Amino acid sequence: MGSKDYKQPLYATRIDLLAETRAQIIGLLNQTLAFTLDLKTQVKQAHWNVKGLDFYQLHELFDELAGELEEFIDLVAERVTALGGLALGTARVAAQVSELPEYPFDILDGKDHVVALADRYAIYAKLVREGIAKTDDLGDADTADLYTEVSRAIDKRLWFLEAHLQASVVDSHNGSTSATADTETTKAAGKAK
Repeated sequence: MGSKDYKQPLYATRIDLLAETRAQIIGLLNQTLAFTLDLKTQVKQAHWNVKGLDFYQLHELFDELAGELEEFIDLVAERVTALGGLALGTARVAAQVSELPEYPFDILDGKDHVVALADRYAIYAKLVREGIAKTDDLGDADTADLYTEVSRAIDKRLWFLEAHLQASVVDSHNGSTSATADTETTKAAGKAK
């Protein structure tokens, strides 16, 4: 069920975008809102349940990630209402609309949480980039700019997560180091494509 399945009132506004265009953008933004809400709750799940040697570092990182996502939730929802739409921001709507995989409840180790979150951040990053293109094509530079702002931050956070999964390997032939991805991460990246 997509956000377009909900009755979408379109309130009058003096924004100079056609009503049909605004309705399309509002639908896209509400889909993004659902994904963002879902991702935030999954990050909090990791924050609450992480265990292991890196507990404190990851507990703090995951809380920071969730806080940032809360800011994006507000940005997206307020853009919906600025365009004359109704922000669909309940947990029930998010559960029905978001296509992120369910967060695994059987993991505790920090590395497993990092892998799970990196996988979800990659999916979310792709959705946000698609939002940039779609809203730009619809002539809404302001919403495209909002998506661009979110995209930059999400890519940076994905980098933070992936950095935990990369290891330096010393080349025995010349003594230089090179970064290699963890086997699990490589497999997950292949599946995401």
